[in-house]
Amino acid sequence: MYLCTLKRKSINNNDTMDYNFREIEKKWQKRWVEQKTYRVVEDPKKKKFYVLNMFPYPSGAGLHVGHPLGYIASDIYARYKRQQGFNVLNPMGYDAYGLPAEQYAIQTGQHPEKTTFENIDRYRSQLDKIGFSFDWEREVRTCDPIYYKWTQWAFQRMFKSYYSTASHKAQPTIKLIEHFELMGTENCNALGTEELHFTASEWAGFSEKKKQEVLMNYRIAYLADTMVNWCPKLGTVLANDEVVDGVSVRGGYPVVQKKMRQWCLRVSAYAQRLLDGLETIDWTDSLKETQRNWIGRSEGTEVEFNVADSDKHFTIFTTRADTMFGVTFMVLAPESDLVAELTTPEQKEEVEKYLDYVKKRTERDRQMDHKVTGVFSGSYAINPFTDEKIPIWIAEYVLAGYGTGAIMAVPAHDSRDYAFAKHFGLPIIPLIEGADVSEESYDAKEGIVCNSPRTPLSSPEGDKETALKSPSGDNRGVFSLNGLTVKEAIAATKKYVTEQGLGRVKVNYRLRDAIFSRQRYWGEPFPVYYKDDMPYMIPKECLPLELPEIDEYKPTETGEPPLGRAKRWAWDTKTDSVVDKSLIDNKSVFPLELNTMPGFAGSSAYYLRYMDPKNEKALVDKDVDEYWRNVDLYVGGTEHATGHLIYSRFWNKFLYDSGYSCEDEPFKKLVNQGMIQGRSNFVYRIEDEGVDKGKFVSFGLKDKYTTTPIHVDVNIVSADVLDIEAFKAWRPEYENAEFILENGQYKCGWAIEKMSKSMFNVVNPDMIVEKYGADTLRLYEMFLGPVEQSKPWDTNGIDGCHRFLRKFWNLFQNGFDEGEATADNLKSVHKLIKKVSQDIEQFSYNTSISAFMICINELSQQKCKNKEMLKTLVILIAPFAPHIAEELWETLGEQGSVCDAQWPVWDEQYLVESQVKLGVAFNGKTRLEMEFAADADNKTIEEAVLSDERAQKYLEGFQVAKVIIVPKRMVNIVLKK
Repeated sequence: MYLCTLKRKSINNNDTMDYNFREIEKKWQKRWVEQKTYRVVEDPKKKKFYVLNMFPYPSGAGLHVGHPLGYIASDIYARYKRQQGFNVLNPMGYDAYGLPAEQYAIQTGQHPEKTTFENIDRYRSQLDKIGFSFDWEREVRTCDPIYYKWTQWAFQRMFKSYYSTASHKAQPTIKLIEHFELMGTENCNALGTEELHFTASEWAGFSEKKKQEVLMNYRIAYLADTMVNWCPKLGTVLANDEVVDGVSVRGGYPVVQKKMRQWCLRVSAYAQRLLDGLETIDWTDSLKETQRNWIGRSEGTEVEFNVADSDKHFTIFTTRADTMFGVTFMVLAPESDLVAELTTPEQKEEVEKYLDYVKKRTERDRQMDHKVTGVFSGSYAINPFTDEKIPIWIAEYVLAGYGTGAIMAVPAHDSRDYAFAKHFGLPIIPLIEGADVSEESYDAKEGIVCNSPRTPLSSPEGDKETALKSPSGDNRGVFSLNGLTVKEAIAATKKYVTEQGLGRVKVNYRLRDAIFSRQRYWGEPFPVYYKDDMPYMIPKECLPLELPEIDEYKPTETGEPPLGRAKRWAWDTKTDSVVDKSLIDNKSVFPLELNTMPGFAGSSAYYLRYMDPKNEKALVDKDVDEYWRNVDLYVGGTEHATGHLIYSRFWNKFLYDSGYSCEDEPFKKLVNQGMIQGRSNFVYRIEDEGVDKGKFVSFGLKDKYTTTPIHVDVNIVSADVLDIEAFKAWRPEYENAEFILENGQYKCGWAIEKMSKSMFNVVNPDMIVEKYGADTLRLYEMFLGPVEQSKPWDTNGIDGCHRFLRKFWNLFQNGFDEGEATADNLKSVHKLIKKVSQDIEQFSYNTSISAFMICINELSQQKCKNKEMLKTLVILIAPFAPHIAEELWETLGEQGSVCDAQWPVWDEQYLVESQVKLGVAFNGKTRLEMEFAADADNKTIEEAVLSDERAQKYLEGFQVAKVIIVPKRMVNIVLKK
């Protein structure tokens, strides 16, 4: 047994046993597996608690010490809740699809599954060494057909659903078809991409293809032509977070905007529900605000503008229709279909040149970069409030996805419009009394309105009776906002626009529908075949549709996605099976979809699958779902605030509408862990007239020379002291280099940077575990600072946590006392129980560890051997350092795992102070300290202070004017001559 290898000696004599952390950790990690300590099953008799981490993408680099930060934090909480008696679900899996594996496959010809599984094995090995309480029997991998069967199933359900604006939930499209058959589009209450109008008889006369096209307008999963980030070199669409400064994050290849037919998910239908749901969950205010801004709800007005000298017209959305009198130009998004319609022949060349520039810019670039660019279309619009002709421009600061892709520009009261008008010399007309727009735009949220209306062109005499005449000659009557407050003007304008038929009041959202297609191989296949160029779903009984084998992982020579290389990639509707493409006849055998799903497909509902990962008949059994319900604590990075968290909430709400999830919100509480930054080290190479002499100078002496700092591997540096021989082995070109030392050592410089292989500041947790142990790593990562804050990794401080564990260990090595604990023992331990219990609930783990250190020092000074007190300590430290806790639990003679020991409760009676120390000040300056009974009254304290020998020298020559006593803090003697 492992017990023998530890060379344990009697616990009832004075012999001690060394803290052999390596053997202890191996022993307990093995025993946890053998005894299935962390296996969890549904138990109606116990309260549930579901802890979840945002699962990792298994990269080839493996874990560095920054990755486990959130996992350790959630593991501490999971263990704590288990000790409180909860049935805790704490699963782990892998977000296994991704572009890096595919790119590696393209370069090497190796199947991405092979490299992915190798990386997973490495991650698993690293995670196991840290001692997490994951139930590995529930592991999921998004690339496993058993798992992605349910992603495909959910996609099919979305395809067969529409969003009802009456019930505000998803409904089967069969209901929509039934409505069309009876009433056409009248009162259909279906949210669509476009507003369609047809009768029941017209529907009946549509061809099958036409009906499918109509339904596509309403489906939650639908095909559409949309602008995407296209990377020709990678041959795929990229998400916004995969593009920086116009190039791909992976490889640095140019990315352009391109219109492509793509699968989309109608996330925008759920915009209001996504907003409302934020009020019901325990997330940080900053994260909620980020999501609110991303969803971008705004109430405003849609207004129709006619194009001058044309029968064309277009609609704009504005939140401030009351500013129509200050409109001096219009702006179209470069992607708008109106650009081609409204560009005049004279402006065509200039417009095309500008559009070519914009294609290289992502939406994120355009939103963040406020430089002014644009081009005049050559056309003019007619302001429906004034009859004035106003120029129509094209500019990248307007995005096609928000509103209608066209805006009316009011430069006096909008900063971006103002910058544009200043740059191109366009008029700026203030609409608020006293507004100074000579240097910048003016915030028009308050004030008294002016210049509304101005004299319209159709009324050269300024006759108010003929003001606001439309181009067609219809008299719309007098309408003036002058003298009204802004609030009154907004209400009046909405009423006027509606009554005059100029537009309609509308709520708009910035949130876009999610582009759901990727031109990659390594992703979930779409369970879709094409008949007459329209998509049809393969039968759900035939799921999963598995990825086929292909000979290369790059796009085909004709530009098709990699799946275009598959030989067996057609669907036979007679046999319901995948067959060779050569059999396609478009009668019973049809081509399958060549795109795959994006990475977020597999991560959007994985929390549900963890509940029931082996179920072959359902995503999750209804009773199991009813038991676990949703995630009580979700831990992950802030980088997922507007991607994963939006999409997973949408996905869950859809499943909730369909009756497959019992909770509307998937994640009750969310904690964002901070980032562990790298602490880089540098050596300083001396430059002599630009020639490398292979000579390095220590940090403290470098200012005497001209030097070049060079990153050095932090793993060959200890306390900023370089291991010179290791450096020479690491960089053989400097094998014969000279080193100028200080005090016999080469001291390195340092800086806090992102942990990165290129900066040689990546610390492998395996090395820390080998040198100090997993429990030390767990403690130290939590001791660095609050979980939510980013902090630098500094190996220099890890020794302190390791010494603490040794001190903790030694407390148990000199026998135990079965008698009564002393008052000091009880006070120290119950103070710790209270502190740690409260800190864990607040995720203040760093202060918990400080409290442990203080308590152990106190108990060591007290020479505490009380078994009950020491047993309590083991229970308390178990969530933080589970290996040492298990070993000491066994040392104490306890049965079973410490994981199941009941969490202790503090007793306030032991925390009552019998004595208090008060500072004694004279005229505000503290001179001494005195100890009093905790219940001493003010009179007793005053008499004792004034009669104390130490106080006499400060009282001499003065009269006591007043004695001020601050309870349990201090005494101040106010003196006067």
